[in-house]
Amino acid sequence: MSHPILNQLNDLPPEQTKRFVVVLNQKIELGRLMNALGHMTAGLINQIPRPTDLCFLEYQDLDGGLHPSISHFPFIVLKAENSNQIRKLRNELIDRKLPYTDFTQTMIVGGSANQLSATVEKNEAELEYFGLATFGDTEALKELTKRFSLFR
Repeated sequence: MSHPILNQLNDLPPEQTKRFVVVLNQKIELGRLMNALGHMTAGLINQIPRPTDLCFLEYQDLDGGLHPSISHFPFIVLKAENSNQIRKLRNELIDRKLPYTDFTQTMIVGGSANQLSATVEKNEAELEYFGLATFGDTEALKELTKRFSLFR
């Protein structure tokens, strides 16, 4: 007998066709990076034209407990040596029209109104990047991020 949750297996694309990639600035304190990671991931979902492309799965345990909604695709976390490396990657993603979201130092100053004001007062070159998140074709993202190592 087939289980309804397992029926989703028939519709899964190959796992290695797409991926999430996050690049974090190794010079930033870990707690701030985790905050940035959460915000960037949530924001990235808003950048994907069709959320179904993210291939969300629901998991169910033997007791019937539901463990909902994680993506089928790999989530890779890389590290950058500094903000400038993230800035360069951001520009490459923009040039290729690939979805991304980033997180800068101005996004931690007070509430949202303060953050918006702090960001608009700086030009792009003045922003300190904590990280960047993107999603797309595995081979394209491997090429764009080959200069980064795994975040450990």
